[in-house]
Amino acid sequence: SLQKEKWMNVRVGDIIKLENNQFVAADLLLLSSSEPHGLCYIETAELDGETNMKVRQSLSVTSELGDPNNLAQFDGEVVCEPPNNKLDRFCGTLYWKDCKYLLSNQNMLLRGCVLRNTESCYGLVIFAGPDTKLMQNSGRTKFKRTSIDRLMNTLVLWVRNCLQTHTRLQTSAEFLKIWSFLPWDPPVDNFLFSAFLSFWSYVIILNTVVPISLYVSVEVIRLGHSYFINWDRRMFCSRSNTAAEARTTTLNEELGQVEYIFSDKTGTLTQNIMTFNKCSINGHAYGEKQHMARVQPLDFSAWNPLADRHFCFYDQSLLEAVMAGEPAVHEFFRVLSLCHTVMSEEKSEGKDLEQTSPDEGALVTAARNFGFVFRSRTPGTVTTQELGKAVTYMLLAILDFNNIRKRMSVIVRNPEGRIRLYCKGADTVLFERLHSCNHELMNITSDHLNEYAGDGLRTLAVAYRDLPEEQWEAWAERFRGADKATDCRDDRLAAAYEEIEQDMMLLGATAIEDKLQEGVPETIAILSLANIKIWVLTGDKQGKNCIKIKSHVAWPQLKCSPPQAPPSSLLESISGEFALIISGHSLVGGRSIQEPNWKELVMNVNVIHALWFS
Repeated sequence: SLQKEKWMNVRVGDIIKLENNQFVAADLLLLSSSEPHGLCYIETAELDGETNMKVRQSLSVTSELGDPNNLAQFDGEVVCEPPNNKLDRFCGTLYWKDCKYLLSNQNMLLRGCVLRNTESCYGLVIFAGPDTKLMQNSGRTKFKRTSIDRLMNTLVLWVRNCLQTHTRLQTSAEFLKIWSFLPWDPPVDNFLFSAFLSFWSYVIILNTVVPISLYVSVEVIRLGHSYFINWDRRMFCSRSNTAAEARTTTLNEELGQVEYIFSDKTGTLTQNIMTFNKCSINGHAYGEKQHMARVQPLDFSAWNPLADRHFCFYDQSLLEAVMAGEPAVHEFFRVLSLCHTVMSEEKSEGKDLEQTSPDEGALVTAARNFGFVFRSRTPGTVTTQELGKAVTYMLLAILDFNNIRKRMSVIVRNPEGRIRLYCKGADTVLFERLHSCNHELMNITSDHLNEYAGDGLRTLAVAYRDLPEEQWEAWAERFRGADKATDCRDDRLAAAYEEIEQDMMLLGATAIEDKLQEGVPETIAILSLANIKIWVLTGDKQGKNCIKIKSHVAWPQLKCSPPQAPPSSLLESISGEFALIISGHSLVGGRSIQEPNWKELVMNVNVIHALWFS
């Protein structure tokens, strides 16, 4: 039966029930959920800082074990990897009822996650206590001191050493004086006892040279500085009626020690609110233009009752192309409505989307407003509504996105029985896998992508490929073998993905706007006045006005093949208000930023405002 227990008493093999908004107490294998198909939603902000919902799904064979009586009879055995700190990977096997089932990270709920939008779920404890991935990532806490603290401690140690030396000299001098000229005091008839008394007498007399009051004086000064921060009118946020608050008296001097700032861009410098802004379809560019600045956004509700009223788009020609039935435009939005990991959740006010990233949510919303509405999904199907007509696709395979692949694909069978692969991803990797007949269209689309990147937009390329039945059957067999492999599974899956994602036909590209937070350019300009170097890691496009330093800034780009050393003249040529851009191609072939030549180059540039890694 279910009973309440403390986290400290949780053991491997226990089955835990989690309810909505509860923290996960251990690394769990998801067995079943109150949601259909064994799905549940989690928030992993405690692990990776991401506030977007993530979807986890139980194995189909355990998804029906929702009753405590059935769970009490569960006698499966899990064989898995030893405890490690890799948050995005898990490899294991469930043996149950004489069958073997492979387990992945999609079946796991890690300690530190929070269950969201799910009434309840059950999980089997795989790792508990210090073996959980959260605890495996916890390092030793370092005691941090400011430079003033270190300086004062050093000075006090020197004063102490001087005091000790001076006391010993005085004791020796007094001993020689007494030995030579004066008799011993009656109570003191021992040489060592006399030296002991003399030493501590001089310590007491000379202890005032140790500047104990210096610590008190410095703390009072720090307290005053912290109040200056709290009283600073220029650090007052009128919108939220909140003043700056120094939570430590050493904040001022800690900030004064900052020399380099390493920053992510998305969600840190930007608002992480994605909006579909422009797109390129079959060589035609659509989207907001300068002369449309005063035009009202399109009204989609007049012909699409499922349109999102918060979606804004200004180019009438794209809507006309959809209504005219242009095949490339329809196929473009069909990709956006099918190739994603978004889940549809039924709420009181209607359908709501649970996306794993704001980018996917923006693309699915755009497809929704142009008539290709994602409605629901099951482990084997995806249901959409295309221009008012309900269509259900068989979901044959999902080729997951990761930071190495930089793309995601789905393979679906439409109601007519045709099998098609849909892919979206970074143009740098997707263009390499296009059919040779796309050369002219690729050049036009590349120009559009460069224009979008120049406007600071996030871009993705979109493509598809038709698969004959025989080719699909042969590849599916190899894919299933790679998916069930117990050794080198990830490498085998990557090879299978690479095999099928070839000879694709280009459809176009998307451009999503992620606006900078208020005051980012001004803040960077002020930080540069303090000689603070800012390093920004972005995506694979070099947006020239993502962070605008000055209107006349030039952007020198370092292009150095791995065997060559960076040119020494570059150090002399880069100075003043410039930014250094290092592309990913400059770092291939084993050369890393830690090697001496690169380190010398990067650290000696006078002012580095931004660094792009592609």
